[in-house]
Amino acid sequence: MPQPTAPRKPPGRPARISREEVIGTARRIVTEEGVHRLTMRRLATEVGSTPMALYHHVRNKEELLVLLLDDYAAQALRRPELPALPRERIVVAAAAIHEALAACPWIVDVLTADDLMSTSALWFVEQIVDGLVACGLSPERAVHGYRAIWYYTAGEIVVRATAARRRADDDRGTYREKVFGGLDPEELPRLAQIADHWAPLTGEDTYLDGLRALVDGLLAAR
Repeated sequence: MPQPTAPRKPPGRPARISREEVIGTARRIVTEEGVHRLTMRRLATEVGSTPMALYHHVRNKEELLVLLLDDYAAQALRRPELPALPRERIVVAAAAIHEALAACPWIVDVLTADDLMSTSALWFVEQIVDGLVACGLSPERAVHGYRAIWYYTAGEIVVRATAARRRADDDRGTYREKVFGGLDPEELPRLAQIADHWAPLTGEDTYLDGLRALVDGLLAAR
């Protein structure tokens, strides 16, 4: 006599995913393959879910990048001991941002999206703005000063990282080297004079020197 078959179980729901899992998987993708490889569909596949399920945690890729920035900043940004002089507080806070962001391999692809802001970095922004106000700038001018410092910091990171990536991908001489190798000393005497030293000079890390000069200029214009 045939045995009665057991009732079929209804298919279970997909395993729930946490925001931490989403961020961790997204971080791995951008670190190993770059921001351009991160899509909601790819991320859903990696965590064993669906793009629709991801939208319970993040609305879109931009919000996901904000979460990645904040997660990275929370781990990488270390609040330094601040000096008493407000001018030096500005420099120390900006330098701390620069040091943390320059060490992140995928940060360059995100920095150009100006509206992306990490809440973990706001303490550093506070120190810069407060230092500028303490040095005599109005709050409005201090915000403009912070923007100038941020543009300089982000731009320096982007230019250096892009140049390093290009050199790693192609060991042939750069277009700049070819141009500088054939300068006309009568038309461009100063550039021709230093052409052989241009590459090593521009390769030096002068971020702090430029930052101090920028801060001096901002405060001199008050």
